[in-house]
Amino acid sequence: MGGDGPGEGAAQHGPRSRAREPQEWELERPPERSPSPAPPPGPRGAPRGFPQKSGEIVSSQYGLNLFLAGLALMFAWAVHAAGLAKSAVLAYLVTLMLLQLAWMAWYVCRRCAQKRLIQDKDTHAGARWLKCGITLFAMITLIMDSFKIGYFVGYSDCLSIAEGIFPVTHALHTLVQVYFLWCHAKDIIQSFKTLERFGVIHSVFTNLLLWTNAVLAESKHQLNEHKERLITLGFGNISIELDDHAPQCNCSTTSLCDIFSQGIYYLYPFNIEYHILTSTVLYVLWKNIGRNVEHLQHHKIPFRFQGKTLGTIVGMVVFATTIAIVVVYLIQIGRTKLKSEIALVMFYMYAIIVLTLMCAAGIVALLIYRLEGRSLDLSKNPARKLDGDLLVGTASGSWLLSWGSILAIICAETHPIYAWYNLPYSILVIIEKYVQNLFIIESIHREHDKSHDNIKTLRILTVSNGSTLSPAPSYKEIYNGTSGLHNGEFPSKFNGSVCLPESNGTGAPDEEKGEPNKGLSFSAADPSHCGRNFAVDKRRILKNVAAFLFLCNLSLWIPPAFGCRPEYDNGLEEMVFGFEPWIIIVNLAMPFSIFYRMHSAASLFEVSCIT
Repeated sequence: MGGDGPGEGAAQHGPRSRAREPQEWELERPPERSPSPAPPPGPRGAPRGFPQKSGEIVSSQYGLNLFLAGLALMFAWAVHAAGLAKSAVLAYLVTLMLLQLAWMAWYVCRRCAQKRLIQDKDTHAGARWLKCGITLFAMITLIMDSFKIGYFVGYSDCLSIAEGIFPVTHALHTLVQVYFLWCHAKDIIQSFKTLERFGVIHSVFTNLLLWTNAVLAESKHQLNEHKERLITLGFGNISIELDDHAPQCNCSTTSLCDIFSQGIYYLYPFNIEYHILTSTVLYVLWKNIGRNVEHLQHHKIPFRFQGKTLGTIVGMVVFATTIAIVVVYLIQIGRTKLKSEIALVMFYMYAIIVLTLMCAAGIVALLIYRLEGRSLDLSKNPARKLDGDLLVGTASGSWLLSWGSILAIICAETHPIYAWYNLPYSILVIIEKYVQNLFIIESIHREHDKSHDNIKTLRILTVSNGSTLSPAPSYKEIYNGTSGLHNGEFPSKFNGSVCLPESNGTGAPDEEKGEPNKGLSFSAADPSHCGRNFAVDKRRILKNVAAFLFLCNLSLWIPPAFGCRPEYDNGLEEMVFGFEPWIIIVNLAMPFSIFYRMHSAASLFEVSCIT
């Protein structure tokens, strides 16, 4: 008796009908969904979706103008426009934060009043690991706000009251916003939609403006340090006039003020990531307003360390080495010309090795995807679409810097020794992000393999000596070792083959664990068994690639976030393009490059969980 036994038994008990009854051993399938009918036209033939689209357009224009007004204020302050002080920028930001706090309080109260109603949720939005990351960055942001409050107290004699109100308001805004995201990031708003669109888009652009303000403050600090280093590299014809906004009075406690002023700039990278991640989650909430979702069961996929050992170990080695490289770089750069050149060569050589490994890992993963040929999930998903758009959009920042470096090396009249390491480094940055974007976008769009989830519903039929059918334990019980293996039974799977037990190394079943049923026959070389083993090997490789790339992206986020920026320090591009044009390009592109690494790490963590 083979795999056809159940079919023959069923045929003997009655004639085969067209509406075949489902067999007990088959997988439970969800009912097929009929396509949703087209929405009926509204008044005068207008489609029902028109008011929603109009609401998106109106609210998005409001948010964009809000953002542009803030950018104009920040730009005017950065270039020392007459009659405009920093207090005007801070007052504008405080006003926006207070308006957002008022809207969040109103929204939370309204949701609490409707808590007995069934509310739609987008299970793909606001993943728990993403909210945990936002919470961690928010905690560090609160430390930064406390430093700013201490800094204001020390220089209270010559600082405006706005510089004291801003960190207090920002700390309150951070606490309330984190609570809001934990409780309502998955909401699909179906009431007061026009008002809620304005409230959510106001929150999105408020966080973007707070991100821009932090980027501007950190960039001005980095630029001051960069101008002081350039003279050590022999670029004496570049002006080193500092663009400083230091208070014009003495601190009441000098030692504490120095600690606060230096500590603030080391905490800015975490504040920057907090606001940009928050704005992305709020943008998905805005896109979900009025959305009709399919009520499908979403399987929570927990993170498991199993099967990712090699990729994690290699990634941790890269992470630890990166920290050491950054420390040495920051110590050596700007000391003398020789030490600065050695630091640049060391950084470029290390980055070339890491980027080469990342390119190779990404290519291997893409080749495995080509061999699998699994279909893609093209269903509408705002969170997933935003992930792909952000990957490509933010990668353009580092691509711009890389092409600028390549052009500068080609056009330069003299080439320092580090220039020949900068060339392959810039080329590898372009290739690595290109390959990694392909890997991440294809991974998050591939249909999830539900065989591991649905296998729990599989019921196995064993054939006894009397040719009677009896349901065997579930696959979960077999996998956990609680099935009939201890009672002398062998599990079998009706897919045209029989699942073999553990082998003793000779190709025959291990009979010590129990005697097989006499009615079953096995093939020593089961092709489906080998195919499953090959699929497991591919899955393990993909897990290790995702874990390795995840840790590498975290590692490559550290250098630019904490001041290790060779685009500033080598001076070659500034001699070709001019000091001010190249500095403007770096200040515009670097924040996107930094965010790309953090966003890639977040996306790769998700890929690692679903692989």
